[in-house]
Amino acid sequence: MRPQLFLTGILLLVVPEFLRVYFIMPFPGSQQDVPGDARQVEIAYWLHNHIWWLRMIGLALIAGPTVHYLRFDGWGKRITVALALLLSVAVAYAFNFRFMADKMFLELTEKVLRPVSPIDGASDALVLVVERQGDARAFPVSIIGYHHQVSDTIAHEPVLITYCTVCRTGRAFSPVIEGEADRFRLVGMDHFNAMFEDSRTKSWWRQVSGECIAGPLKGGRLVELPSSQMSLGEFARRHPSGKVLQPDPHFLAKYQGLEGFDDGTITSTLEQRDTASWQRKSWVLGVLHKGAARAYDWNDLLALRTVSDTLANDTIFINLKADNASFEVIREADRHAGITPEHIRAYQEFWHSWRTFQPSTTRYQPAR
Repeated sequence: MRPQLFLTGILLLVVPEFLRVYFIMPFPGSQQDVPGDARQVEIAYWLHNHIWWLRMIGLALIAGPTVHYLRFDGWGKRITVALALLLSVAVAYAFNFRFMADKMFLELTEKVLRPVSPIDGASDALVLVVERQGDARAFPVSIIGYHHQVSDTIAHEPVLITYCTVCRTGRAFSPVIEGEADRFRLVGMDHFNAMFEDSRTKSWWRQVSGECIAGPLKGGRLVELPSSQMSLGEFARRHPSGKVLQPDPHFLAKYQGLEGFDDGTITSTLEQRDTASWQRKSWVLGVLHKGAARAYDWNDLLALRTVSDTLANDTIFINLKADNASFEVIREADRHAGITPEHIRAYQEFWHSWRTFQPSTTRYQPAR
């Protein structure tokens, strides 16, 4: 009986610590491209919220056998027990202080935004742009790609700026939950997409959509705010009085790890572009309009530069700028129908991300 109690206790100390992180981090086999399947997140969330009970039960189970083995048994069994205890301690340390998402990707400590300068006009650095009531701000992907999120106040409005490099998704949200602005921490990922936890209810939210998929607010959704991806040079031309987020001096070495991400040549297999079309890591331009979703192959856009298409019974125009990074998607005006030109939602993403989170998407097929 004593060996079974000890083994059960060790397993309770080791397995839950491993699984609660394994299921929400990009370990081999832990993530999948299966739309709507959130079972692993639900298991991880349960383990996350009950881990202390499991630890206490595990410790209670091994306490008696450990004392007995160390006092009355020979050195062989003592060494075995000591190694098992060291294993549980090592696992607890690794999966609480090394592999947790918010321990690997720390939050910004010094947030400085400077006015646009003349030198910015020549920069091809990729930025995520948020404008509220004329206050335009650019957040370089080389910075927010590491931190995954930056909280800011734009035109007196709280804004959560997010980026997931594994999905190549940039989004901005209102962090207001139930009438109160909240703070978020990076907790892991779901279907390769970053996931955040709010500070008050401890619910988990997808970065790509702002949808809450675990916790008391499950089923809720953050309000998405308009954002645009472009080069810093394009931002400087469009918003000469705008502001640009500066690198935090505490994380300069971390930012270097994203070298080559902007143009897809980064060495990381999770973040590197597949230059072929319609592969998992191929780039697409995803467009959402009136409930319809369509993906445009980035290679086609590079060749065509301008695309005219019909989506949800509206004519839309896609224009890729000369910097090969900035784009606009505009609904065509129709004076007879009273329709004015309008920018509509569009994002550059990896194909695996777009098809996972927009399972009803269609593909644009240019005339050959």
